[in-house]
Amino acid sequence: MSEAGRLISVRTPLGTFKVWTRRSGDNPKVKLLLLHGGPGSTHDYLEAFEAFLPGAGIECYYYDQLGSGFSDSPDEPGLWEVDRFVDEVEQVRAALGLDRDNFYLYGHSWGGILAIEYALAHQDSLKALIVSNMMASIAAYNVYAETVLAPQMDQAAMSEIRQLEAEGRTEEPRYMELLVPHFYSHHVLRMAEADWPEPVRLSFARENRKIYLPMQGPSELGASGKLLGWDRFADLERIKVPALVIGASHDTMDPAHLRAMAACLKRGCYHHCPEGSHLAMWDDQEAYFRGILEFVEAVEGGRI
Repeated sequence: MSEAGRLISVRTPLGTFKVWTRRSGDNPKVKLLLLHGGPGSTHDYLEAFEAFLPGAGIECYYYDQLGSGFSDSPDEPGLWEVDRFVDEVEQVRAALGLDRDNFYLYGHSWGGILAIEYALAHQDSLKALIVSNMMASIAAYNVYAETVLAPQMDQAAMSEIRQLEAEGRTEEPRYMELLVPHFYSHHVLRMAEADWPEPVRLSFARENRKIYLPMQGPSELGASGKLLGWDRFADLERIKVPALVIGASHDTMDPAHLRAMAACLKRGCYHHCPEGSHLAMWDDQEAYFRGILEFVEAVEGGRI
């Protein structure tokens, strides 16, 4: 997918900037806006959708959030706040002409946080919500990472990873040299690094660390940045629109927590990818997209 697309002006407290979007497919009733992860990643890895959704009659909008990918990247630390991103999504929605009759909002990982926050603030504009591979509590995520994921890792590698984190050396190449074989290949993308799809490589290569580090924090095993206190589990019951939660057996996110999220949502359902990890749209594609297509069909058929 090329840079060609539509630039949308977004007003912020620190000026007006442009964000990049691109439409694929055409359906006046089903328009899906895709929120990528990170924070500070790019839309590229979500190009997995191209092979499954537009051909099934779902109109998709790829979108690089401010600071990411083809969008403007102002060096303004004050812009990297959850509420500011929510307001950005609302401006993008309005510019694209999405409304409660057609607007499906999808968020993966950090995009799932953003999607939940958007639904809590603007659900009158939503038709349906999809939260993929994101727990509704950072505290619960950190506990899962510490008590379930970390003990599964090679402990010699784990010890070196923790030492690098303690010494503030997570930006050194050695950190990822350890993480990719000992963590990523088990819980982020269950492929050898040499086999990573090009869109995934692009997203990792183009990640904006000036957004990622202050929001997520330097560790890949849990969050410690501005998102540390984020917890919306108790608020999920306020979301009334049809909602799908997607999880995977090998995910960085606890599948049991994700199932509980779906149970808390008024019109929620859960879809599980048995062979997938955090990027289940790549390593368990058939199951992943079957879940999304079945959800859309159920919403359109009035069954949710």
